[in-house]
Amino acid sequence: MQGRQVVVEDAGGWRRVFAPPHPVLRPFLRRYEGFWDYGSGPGTVRTLPLPTAVVIVNLGAPLELDVPGDGSGGHTSFAAGMQDGHGAYRHAGRLRGVQLNITPLGAYTLFGVPMARLTNAAVELADLLGPGTAPFVGRLAETPAWADRFDLLDGLLLRRLDAGPSPAPEVRRAFDLLAASGGAVPVADLADEVGWSRKHLNDRFKQQVGLPPKVMSRVLRFHRALCMMIRRPRRPWADVAHACGYYDQPHLIREFRALAGCTPTELLAARTAAVPLTTAIPNP
Repeated sequence: MQGRQVVVEDAGGWRRVFAPPHPVLRPFLRRYEGFWDYGSGPGTVRTLPLPTAVVIVNLGAPLELDVPGDGSGGHTSFAAGMQDGHGAYRHAGRLRGVQLNITPLGAYTLFGVPMARLTNAAVELADLLGPGTAPFVGRLAETPAWADRFDLLDGLLLRRLDAGPSPAPEVRRAFDLLAASGGAVPVADLADEVGWSRKHLNDRFKQQVGLPPKVMSRVLRFHRALCMMIRRPRRPWADVAHACGYYDQPHLIREFRALAGCTPTELLAARTAAVPLTTAIPNP
């Protein structure tokens, strides 16, 4: 893509490269995130439930993943669907690749499968995209410039966007309302808005988004609270709890323990520029 702005950051043995995708893809994908570990050693990083599906196009050594509800296993390039709990990835160092955080409905179209299939799971990219995946990843690895790598990804995603299924308008409307409110709209109100019963909305939403609306609301509230804490670390947690729809501060802390496996203090202490993958800590 002509005129693509590429931003490079170096910190703590990691190089991170950011660039926007093709304009047609931006409703589904905010940016490409390249990462290259040139100095750190082996490690383990906590993963969190995010309001996006995650694709890792791996140009280095495989990752060992622990995914909620899916156990553990080694993966090269993979896609992870919506998660309602925390997990981890272990690496031997020298990581290199590209991460894509894609909206659930964008992933439904781009992957061409029901998102419920990927809930709390990670699937090898070749199992989703077919036998041309390995040669494509090989081309990315052999392409020296990050901007050219992102051009290759644009081409792949645009082709899949044209061929993939479209979400039901009712599901899209319900998801947009839920996301815009940070998870604050009751499921009954969503059902009334789209003209479906709660059960029908729950079933279709789960199929195309990956989580039922009530659980998606929980993930959205958690993500909103965490981003708020990152942007304003001195803001009282009671204020964050109130702004994000929790009953009180203890409720917020219980939700962090349930979804992240730790308290907000422990999670924020782990936030560092040396963590390359936003499955670990979101960029607000």
